[in-house]
Amino acid sequence: MLVLASASPRRAELLRAAGISFTVRVANIDEVQRPGEPAADYVLRLAREKAQAVARNDDLVLGADTTVVIDGEIVGKPSDHGDAERMLSALGGRWHEVLTAVSLRWGSQARSEVAITRVKFAPLSREEIDWYVATGEPFDKAGAYAIQGYASLFVERIEGSYSNVVGLPVHLVYQLARELGVELRGRIGE
Repeated sequence: MLVLASASPRRAELLRAAGISFTVRVANIDEVQRPGEPAADYVLRLAREKAQAVARNDDLVLGADTTVVIDGEIVGKPSDHGDAERMLSALGGRWHEVLTAVSLRWGSQARSEVAITRVKFAPLSREEIDWYVATGEPFDKAGAYAIQGYASLFVERIEGSYSNVVGLPVHLVYQLARELGVELRGRIGE
């Protein structure tokens, strides 16, 4: 069985929707970005550290980390209403990237990779930003939005994995597991 090293309800939902059985074992690691650390290196390091932190015996462990990047800068989770408004203003009418690193560990073997999805938001009015922030959805979300929720109203285009933007590129998880010799597909009817 897969061990998910994350408390993210979105990652859990995506795994369940794909029929992948798992248990949760939350990894508590330092998630501070190192000075000068590029976004892809940052999420890859965190995904690996999460998987390593909860690995035991012969478990298949999944660590993942997601961030949003605009103009080469990481846009984390908003700290308050003003921060969410600032982030959404920066995203409006522009392309940005969502990076999710996936790290799978099984015994002494490990596979890790970063998925990148480009997302373009429609231009956002002050009224739309105020409305969206008032929904409460932007909080605890990288980039201050949830593509699977109200923010779907603002997404004009997406290039890459939709599930990556939600928080876990499910196909990449499946692919990396197969490289490790593990089949994640369950039996029909299980």
